[in-house]
Amino acid sequence: MKSSAALEITTPTEREVVLKRIFDASRELVFDALTTPELLKRWYGPTGWTLILCEIDLKVGGNWHFVVERPDGKKIGQKGVYHEVIRPERIVNTESWEDWDPGETLVTTTLVEIDQKTTLTSTSLFPSQEVRDIILKSGLDDGAKQSYQRLADLLGTL
Repeated sequence: MKSSAALEITTPTEREVVLKRIFDASRELVFDALTTPELLKRWYGPTGWTLILCEIDLKVGGNWHFVVERPDGKKIGQKGVYHEVIRPERIVNTESWEDWDPGETLVTTTLVEIDQKTTLTSTSLFPSQEVRDIILKSGLDDGAKQSYQRLADLLGTL
């Protein structure tokens, strides 16, 4: 199945980035794809990137830890803590990078299902406008579009 819409990226405040995309799948399936290591390994990251470590303790206070490997062999680690988990509609977690410490980002992901299509909205609140702008300039646009397309393709097979 194809996705219903392209990824929308907005910057509603000087510290936020909002990613929004509609998927042709139930929110239960989308939630599972966001929180199940075996599924995340099949879509997470831009084309050519591989999620080589995916640890998730999906509960309030639980930790998560991902390591992706880029096509050039460089590994990038991310980690955080879950602050809110409401299956299948909302996840709030922190996110930080292992090789770069600009402070924690707070990520709120919501899933709204209408007519068997799920709108995923992910709002990242960065520690500063400078950090937000660095992330935007680092290729967030293309990387997120590719990653969410991989998610759409996976959802079409589930």
